[in-house]
Amino acid sequence: MTYVYLKFGQYAEQETTDLTVNTIPLNVTSVGVSVSKTIPSFPIPFSGVVTGESVTAALDLGMATKQIDLTGFISETVIKKTKTATDTSAEDDETALTYTAHEVAQMIASSVDSTGLQVNQAINELIILYPSKVGNNYAARTTETLVPFNFASRGEEGFGDNLGVSFKGSDFPDSSTASGVAGFIRSFSFNMEAEAVDISFSMQFEVAIVGP
Repeated sequence: MTYVYLKFGQYAEQETTDLTVNTIPLNVTSVGVSVSKTIPSFPIPFSGVVTGESVTAALDLGMATKQIDLTGFISETVIKKTKTATDTSAEDDETALTYTAHEVAQMIASSVDSTGLQVNQAINELIILYPSKVGNNYAARTTETLVPFNFASRGEEGFGDNLGVSFKGSDFPDSSTASGVAGFIRSFSFNMEAEAVDISFSMQFEVAIVGP
């Protein structure tokens, strides 16, 4: 799989229709998605005395942890970034430069080491494009379309799969330029091997609303 991109923090709000701007493309060989639901539960005392079958009560408070694990390799690539003012210019510039795999790995590691206060350094969005044949309105697409992975249900709030939903946090995407999943990189590791041009890596991205 090669349609995986990381987006820089504040930049993600600017060039949303161009995946070549303010993004880092990754050569990903495996994507693992895990959703862990948090539901307080407790067994009901004496519930099995009469029926012969014990009962456990649970309270669904709408809490879950969502994590995406990526493995693959980083290659030399062109990265175009905006708002990268140089030492000799007080104004922002646009750059389109070729970075080695080692430089890209260092850039990601530097981002993980930063905080949300460094809005142009922190990576806060993950885009994983996958093929889709059914649109947000449950209609078949005229052609198979690549859309970014997210956790939204199809349709509008209050109807269909969203019955009981008064406000949707996100929509099911209908184009490759829609937003991906917001969050932060919890861990990032890579290996620099002798005589290797590409760099293998593994990453854990946690879906979250990051502050400040």
